[in-house]
Amino acid sequence: MTRPTFFMEEDKILGALFEEGLDDLHIYKPQSSPVYVERLLSLLPEGTHRRITVHDHYYLKEEFGLAGIHLDDASSPRPEGYRGTFSRSCDDLSLLREAKRKARYVFLRNIHDSLSEPEQHASFSVSDLEQASRQGLIDRHVYALGGMSLETLRAARDLGFGGVVICGDLWNRFDIHNETDFRNVLLHFDKLRSAIG
Repeated sequence: MTRPTFFMEEDKILGALFEEGLDDLHIYKPQSSPVYVERLLSLLPEGTHRRITVHDHYYLKEEFGLAGIHLDDASSPRPEGYRGTFSRSCDDLSLLREAKRKARYVFLRNIHDSLSEPEQHASFSVSDLEQASRQGLIDRHVYALGGMSLETLRAARDLGFGGVVICGDLWNRFDIHNETDFRNVLLHFDKLRSAIG
């Protein structure tokens, strides 16, 4: 997932991540102007668009041929008339089963304390997650979001998550104010890919 704010080297880094094998990218830019998201999309290679999901400005899905849209809560209805692929976020285990019925996949949020948003803390204990896994709530259609890092990948896999959402663990390796060399981001991405295997 992208950082919530735009920065100068972002299109170059995202393009390089796609070249390194990035499967799916969620563009998450809350309260951003659509013109900035359009600009970012226009700077990315066209072949990558079908692997991008947008969290806002849903009309961009058709305009750029994107993979789909993402609804940032468990109960929001999909936009009227929208027939394409969509996913959603959920931060309540009691809503997870219903959220899965209404989306291709679900981000279960706040698995651990966030690495990119310090005010976001874990919502679940390990036993909560283990019980949800035993009940079949956590499965291949549920992705772990929140504090996901090289150190937490194995636990997410063991719980049965279908994937993980990486944000802070990757973006914290690049100082958007002082750096232009993003090799550390690419090196860490390769470590993450190897660990997911």
